Amino acid sequence: MTDDILIRHDTGAVARLTLNRPAALNALSDGLLAALADAFARLAREPAIRVVVLAGAGKAFCAGHDLREMQAGRQAPDGGRACFDDLFARCAAVMRAIRLAPQPVIAEVHGIATAAGCQLVATCDLAVAADDARFGVNGVNIGLFCSTPMVALSRNLPRKHAFEMLTTGAFVPAARAAELGLVNRVVPPADLRAETDALAATIAGKLGAAVRIGKRAFYDQAEMTVDDAYSHTAAVMAENMMLRDTDEGISAFLDKRPPDWRQDG
Repeated sequence: MTDDILIRHDTGAVARLTLNRPAALNALSDGLLAALADAFARLAREPAIRVVVLAGAGKAFCAGHDLREMQAGRQAPDGGRACFDDLFARCAAVMRAIRLAPQPVIAEVHGIATAAGCQLVATCDLAVAADDARFGVNGVNIGLFCSTPMVALSRNLPRKHAFEMLTTGAFVPAARAAELGLVNRVVPPADLRAETDALAATIAGKLGAAVRIGKRAFYDQAEMTVDDAYSHTAAVMAENMMLRDTDEGISAFLDKRPPDWRQDG
């Protein structure tokens, strides 16, 4: 339904979510944030979906928050403080939902990804970009430091590079974004969809239960000390080993045959 501000299309075990406000460069309006929150809440309850792709319609991936809506909030008696508190809390909740989603989430980036749009890319587990895509946390150029985008950005990039982006408001080209670790792959624009679909298909072909367990553990251990991380991931691997399909996967490998996975773990 092309009138929807967020379009979902499933292909097998892959769900594609397309931000669909092309006239506004897919800026994160109140409505689009609500649609994303609802979509990821639904996906969290759908084990048959094993990968999510997040893309943008039109000329850009996402230009960040909707500045016209933000300015309209200033008309409230408090000057917009309650509106802004609510907006950034809801945006943070969407970013957390992406991280907590049981499925790996791949950003498919073209055009620009700025401010909260760059935050989306940094929040996704993986990212594929067109070679003419550009990335920025440009709020400082209009007097608004990108403090919430900084959370995800500083967890993807080395600190000095993240701080340079945040304080200069300069765009980073796709090739440089790949060097810094913001995106995984850079391809010609004509190949973007195919490259993203191929990556999604590769991951979707793995044991879904194992990937779900692994994604959760990946982020949990990153916030632990090394000793705690080893203790935690040892328990996670033991949990993984108890799955019927893991037993089948190992047996199939030893028997040199394809695994008969039920994908029900």
